[in-house]
Amino acid sequence: MSSQVPVTPDSQEGAPAGRAHAFLVRSIAGIIYAVLFIGSLLLGVVPTALFTAAMAGLCCYEFYRMVRIDGKVPNEFVGLVAAVLFPLSALVDAVWLTVLNFLMVLLVGLWYVQNPRTRMADVAVTVFGPLYTGYMLSAIVLLREAIPGMEGALLSIGVCASLWLSDSFAYMVGSKFGKHKMVPKISPKKSWEGFFGGLLGSVAVWLVLWSTGLYEMNIWFTVLCGVVVSVMGVFGDLIESRIKRGVGVKDSGNLIPGHGGMLDRSDSLIIGVITAYLMLHLGGVL
Repeated sequence: MSSQVPVTPDSQEGAPAGRAHAFLVRSIAGIIYAVLFIGSLLLGVVPTALFTAAMAGLCCYEFYRMVRIDGKVPNEFVGLVAAVLFPLSALVDAVWLTVLNFLMVLLVGLWYVQNPRTRMADVAVTVFGPLYTGYMLSAIVLLREAIPGMEGALLSIGVCASLWLSDSFAYMVGSKFGKHKMVPKISPKKSWEGFFGGLLGSVAVWLVLWSTGLYEMNIWFTVLCGVVVSVMGVFGDLIESRIKRGVGVKDSGNLIPGHGGMLDRSDSLIIGVITAYLMLHLGGVL
């Protein structure tokens, strides 16, 4: 009699079914996130600011969660309030970003003076959290309000889409052709092949924006924007990966099924969008 253990249908199909279910959950979560994000951009500056403020608050919360694991004790009240207010203050005037930054540093400094047990490391992560999240993400609001109407919405969506497509192309190209690792100690799955695939994805979206004729961009500036924004998006991804590796966590949170936390979903936007805003502003497009 054979001693071989019979293979049941469940054991044959369980793994593929599990992968299919995980892919379905990830896809649905990603679609919901994209619909909410793009919907806010289409509806106008105020919905964009509200959605971005919520994103910033969640990202900052997840950042503080990670640094607490690392033994730091941030002033979460001041930091979270600042993170949420940065995108909202951009609605009023860009100078309010400076005002809010001043008030945040002042309050954290007074907190440090009044609490002898507070360490400089606690002060540093308290201030860095909202600057890294809310201040940087406020560029989404500044970009959306720079050009009124649907032209501004299309430009904002295009900038974000260039970063999303850069991530997607980098993953697809890297998965199939990736052999040369970029930074294996920080992000083992990133490859140079995927990096260049991401550049192509970003440039493709920027060329679509250029082809509309709605914006004062020549083709060379357009390609430059696509390349630089993609590279900055990769830097944003690596910065967050370094933070996670430093504290020993895989994801910043579990808010978005299959994607991790909001910070995981926003890491490339944090650096990429403000880069696009500065380039477009300095280039005379905005």
